[in-house]
Formats: sequence, structure tokens, C-alpha cells
Amino acid sequence: MKVGIAALVLAYVLSQFYRAFLAVMSPVLTADLGVTAAELASASGWWFLAFAAMQIPIGAWLDKVGPRLTTGVLLALGAAGAVVFSQATGALQIKLAMALIGIGCAPVLMAGYFIFARSYSPAVFGTLAALMLGVGTLGNVASSLPLSWAVTAFGWRETVLGIAAITGAVALAILILVRDPEKLEGARGGSLLELLKMPVLWPILIMMMVCYAPIAGLRGLWIGPYFADVHGADQLGIGEISLWMGLAMVAGNFAYGPLDRWLGRRKLVVIVGNAVTLACLFGLWWFAAAPPAVATALLIAAGFFGASFPIVLAHGRSFVPPHLTGRGVTLLNLFGIAPIGIAQIVTGRIHAATATTPPAAPYEAVFLFFAVATAIGLAVYLLSQDRPH
Repeated sequence: MKVGIAALVLAYVLSQFYRAFLAVMSPVLTADLGVTAAELASASGWWFLAFAAMQIPIGAWLDKVGPRLTTGVLLALGAAGAVVFSQATGALQIKLAMALIGIGCAPVLMAGYFIFARSYSPAVFGTLAALMLGVGTLGNVASSLPLSWAVTAFGWRETVLGIAAITGAVALAILILVRDPEKLEGARGGSLLELLKMPVLWPILIMMMVCYAPIAGLRGLWIGPYFADVHGADQLGIGEISLWMGLAMVAGNFAYGPLDRWLGRRKLVVIVGNAVTLACLFGLWWFAAAPPAVATALLIAAGFFGASFPIVLAHGRSFVPPHLTGRGVTLLNLFGIAPIGIAQIVTGRIHAATATTPPAAPYEAVFLFFAVATAIGLAVYLLSQDRPH
């Protein structure tokens, strides 16, 4: 079981890598293929939307087929998508490749959470969820400065092709090593409708929509064009800043897990963390044209305090009936991931429609969008019901 979980964690490292690597790749893709920031935002959105669309069938497959086949087969498809990306000659191929990669990455985290929910006590679910997310976020770190070095040394096509090979190897390891939890004895049927009829879940689902979207959107794409256009950063400079934000996200995930267990009050932890994130987003909007050190500090703080995703998911998971574990965690994940894809497409259009004089203006609009969305979600979440461990 533990070796299989390790394989899933490695797959989640790749999932985090793929959702964030466009930020660092953006200068070379623009120079080589002529793709715009708006087109790359759309490609990032395709990844998240494909990822989100798969959550509904994946929830049923986890309950009925199990995490081993569900994850191994789909991740192999993701490896094929990375091969397509490495051969891309334009924006459309990049978008299609990102959609395939999104489908491949879609079951990885939820497969791990499914095993945690079925094999470990509810009291440690949040801690294990945060631990897997924290280790997996090292993929976010790998997609920063290390990726910049690889692209500079080997070329972007060769680098992506190598990552595709690694993805295929991990998919094979999952098929060999992962062990499915035992089936529930006498488990009755159920559907998403049963979950959606639970009013207690709705404020948590709204919070899921905004707790990850800002840092995923900024780290996954906008940090690159912003520092290039406003502060004149080069490939390695963007990689360094992305590295610091990625490390902050890793640290945040590791910090949230123990807080959840020690305090036993998930709602309080989520409210405080997202309130600080909201302040950082408004700060980015207000100080977008300030010296780059200011924006870097705000992005690092947002990355740390904005890492509440596993605790919000654990909050929702605590209300899900055992026979709907797979559907429950994937429904929560759907609400956490789909808005990121939508937000990337929307912010791409906001960026394209905003005057570029001064250069910071389009990015001020992007930062403000994320800030307002977070404020609305946080206000709704205040109505949620807490559930002690």
C-alpha cells in the first residue's frame, strides 16, 4: 500500500509540474511559435477544464473500478499528450496537448485521497491530504528554475519529450504497484445528486471554487508574462521568482496539515489563511507597478497562505457518506479545479482587452479579478458549518 501511495505521490508531482510549467515556458513559446499570452492563458484553461470535466466519471470509477486502473490508464494518456506538446507548431496543438495532459493528471490526487479515506481514520485525513499535496507541490518547484535550466540547456521540445517519458514510466509503476482498498461490504448505491442535495456542502463548495484558483492562476501562468512585461525579467529571472512562490506553496501545504489536526477547527484555519491571501491579492493590484521586490514578496505570501485547498477539501469530506467517498472527493475537486480553467480563460480575455499603457494595467485587472472572486467566496464560506474531528 505504502509503495503504491509513493507512486501516486510521484504522479502528483508531475500533475503539479504540468499545471504550472507554462509560466516559465511562455517566453520561449512566444519567441519560437508566436503564441500570445492570451493563447497561453487559454491553453492553461484547457488543462484545468479537461481535468475538471473528468472528475465526474473518475468519481464513479474510483468507487467501482478502483484507483489503480483508473489512474494508471489515464496517466498514460497524459504522457501521450506531453509528446503532442513537444511536437507542437502552434497554439491549437498546445491547447489540445494541454487538454490531454489534464485528462491524464485528473485522477492522481483523488486516487490518493480515496485510499486515505478508505484506509485511514477520519482524524488524520486532512493531515495526509496536506502531506500528499505538499510533497506533490515540489512539481511546482521543478517547473520553475530547474525547468528554465533544462530549456536553456537542451531546448524546450527535448525537455518536454523527456518529461513525457518520465510520465509514461510513472503510469506503468502505478499499474504495477498500487493496491486498491477492499470493497465496502454491503455498500449501497448512490449518486452525485445525493451529495448535491446536502445544503451543508454548498458553502464549502463555493470556498473550493476560490481557495486555489488565485495562486494556481498566478503561479501557473501570469507570474511569467507579468514579470517579463512590467519588470523586464528574462527566462532565468522568471524561473527564480516562480521557484520562490512554488517553495512558499510547498511550505504552506505542510503548515496547514498540522494546524488542522492541532486546532481541530478547519473553518477557522481556512478563514484566517484566505483572509491573508485576499490582502495579498489586493496588494498585488495596488502595487503592480511598484519595484519587483514588492510583487515578489506578495506572491510568496499568497503562495503560502493560499495553500488551504486540502483543508477545505477535508472539511467537505467530513460530511460525505462512506459509500460516496469517490464521488464526494471528486465533486469537491471538481469545484476546486474547474473555476481555475474558467478563470484562466477569463483573465486572458481581461488581459487582452485592457490597455497596455502603462504596462502594469492589464495585470492590475487580472489581480483585481482574483481578489474580488476570493472576497465573494470567503463571504459565503462564513456561513458554513464546522465539524470537529
